[in-house]
Amino acid sequence: MSLPKFTIRQMIENGVHFGHHARRWNPKMAEYIYGKKDNVHIIDLQQTYPMLYTALNTAREIAANGGKILFVGTKRQAQDIIKESAERCGQYYVNYRWLGGMLTNWKTVYKSISRLNKLNDMFENNSTEGYTKKELLNLKKEQEKLAKELNGVMNMGGQPDLLFVIDMPKEDLAIKEAKKLGIPVIGIADTNSDPTLVDFPVPGNDDAVRAIQFYCELLSSAILDGIQAEIAAQGVKVEEIVAEKPARKKAAKKEEVEAEAETEAEAPVEKKTATKKATAEKKAAAPKKAATKTTAAKKTATTKTAAKKKAAAE
Repeated sequence: MSLPKFTIRQMIENGVHFGHHARRWNPKMAEYIYGKKDNVHIIDLQQTYPMLYTALNTAREIAANGGKILFVGTKRQAQDIIKESAERCGQYYVNYRWLGGMLTNWKTVYKSISRLNKLNDMFENNSTEGYTKKELLNLKKEQEKLAKELNGVMNMGGQPDLLFVIDMPKEDLAIKEAKKLGIPVIGIADTNSDPTLVDFPVPGNDDAVRAIQFYCELLSSAILDGIQAEIAAQGVKVEEIVAEKPARKKAAKKEEVEAEAETEAEAPVEKKTATKKATAEKKAAAPKKAATKTTAAKKTATTKTAAKKKAAAE
């Protein structure tokens, strides 16, 4: 594998060249604007092409060194694409809402993550005894809210090594936090953005679904290439790892089948022992019942004789 290849023709087909309305532009983007059509700015793709290639190469190098990459895109049309692309290459994402201090105040965010893990374990193991219906409903709502916000960074375990941001004006807080911590940022810079805020600006459309899909697929492919390079450097072939996975699954299935067979074999033995115990208890209980019956009969007989004597005396 190598860095994913793309052409300017593909960029045009995916609508990367379309900018915002002319009155919504940022003057700092002037050098990346090719012209204007129907009062809409057109982005110069001859400049976008090498800048996107540089950004992909940076992501590949960071992935090859074992770095963590965080995908950020909370706008509606980017949410699903961001999640799919990050999961495809085994990285992390924020696609619902950027929480203030997600990078600069990681300790507090980690507390929320541990709370989410606790709630997940509680509902998975059905350990909800002692809670009222209303309390359980509130806990479920809390779990869903935390899952939306933190599912993508649950296993990140610290600060990322690179941020990939779609829609820079919307994600300005994420960019500021990354800048404060010295984390490099790849940002898709539309004509209303400030390209000086990020380390690797990529002039392009950040609103069209096809354009967002185009960027995310290229970046995830570059990250996968970097991961493959890291594995190759360790002397392990990717084919061997791929071949190991089904073998592990088969072994796990065999263990499960064996465990089920053992439980099935043990079940009749346990039933037999249980029935033997029950019969023994019944036998032991039978003489006791007979004894109680005889004592009750004796008592009734004595009471009857006493009553006859009284009647005779009278």
